[in-house]
Amino acid sequence: MTAYRTPDERFDGLPGFGFAPHYVEQEGLRMHYLDEGAGDPVLLLHGEPTWSFLYRKMIPPLARVGRCVAPDYFGFGRSDKPTNPGWYSYDRHVESIARLVAELDLQRITLVVQDWGGPVGLRLAVEHPERIARLVVMNTGIGARAPGEAWLRFQSFMRRVGTEIVAGQLVRLSLVQPVSDEVIAGYDAPFPVPESRVGIVQFPELVATSSDHPSGPAMLRVREALRELDRPTLVLFSDRDPIFSRRAAEVMAELLPGAELDPPVEGAGHFLQEDRGEVLGERIAAWLRPDSYETAPSLHT
Repeated sequence: MTAYRTPDERFDGLPGFGFAPHYVEQEGLRMHYLDEGAGDPVLLLHGEPTWSFLYRKMIPPLARVGRCVAPDYFGFGRSDKPTNPGWYSYDRHVESIARLVAELDLQRITLVVQDWGGPVGLRLAVEHPERIARLVVMNTGIGARAPGEAWLRFQSFMRRVGTEIVAGQLVRLSLVQPVSDEVIAGYDAPFPVPESRVGIVQFPELVATSSDHPSGPAMLRVREALRELDRPTLVLFSDRDPIFSRRAAEVMAELLPGAELDPPVEGAGHFLQEDRGEVLGERIAAWLRPDSYETAPSLHT
C-alpha cells in the first residue's frame, strides 16, 4: 500500500504547538498522537480537515487534570496518509483509534469528540464501554438521514475541488473569531501536495446520508446503542455552527441518558476548539474537577 508521510519540517515552529510527537505502528502505517499530562486519560478526537493542532489551546488546562491523548487519524496531521481513496472507510477509522486505545491501554477515558470525532468516538464508546468513564460532545451527530442544504453544498464543493482543497482555507471559513495567517498555515502544514489530501476528500463520502449508505447500518447501530450508554456527558455546541444547530445539540442530549446540555458556546463556529479553545479547556477541566468550577471562565458571555 502506498502512503504519503508529511516531512517533519512542515511541523516546525507551529504557533502554540510545542508538544512532543508520539507514534505507534499499525499494519505498516505510522499513527501520530500527542500525550500530555498525567492521570485518567482525556481522549481528544478531531474531525476534518483538522488534526490534533485543533486541540492545542485546550490541552494546557486539560493536562492539569488528566492525561491528554490527541491522535491524528490516518490521512491527517502527522499520521501516514494512504493515497488509495478506497482505503478509507468508517470501519477503518474506528478500528485504528480502537487499536491505539488498546495499545496505550487507556482506561477510565473522558472522550471528547467534535465533527467526525463523533461518529468515530461514539462508536468506540458503545463497542468498548468498559474503557469509557465520561463523554464530552461538541458540534457533531450520529445516525443516517437526509442531509440539509448546508451539508449538500459542502459535499458538492468537496467533490468539485478534490485534492486541490486547501485545508486552512476551509477551516478559516468555518470560524467566527479572527485568526492569523500563521495559525491557518498550521492547518495546512500536513497537506503540502495533492496526494496528502486524499483523506480530506474521502471523509465527506463516508457520511451516512441514508440507511443504505455503506456507513449507514453501523451509524444507526451506534445511535441506538447510545441510548443505553449511561455515562456522565457534557454536551457543548456553539452558537454559530451552520451544520449543527441548537436542535442538533438538544437531540444529542436527549439521546444520551447521562447528558448535561450547556447553553450555546457564544462566539464560536463549527471549529469551536479554535474559536474558544482556552475557555472550553477550562470548562471541561472544571467539569472533571467540580471544585474548580467557580474559577472557570464563562463560555456564554
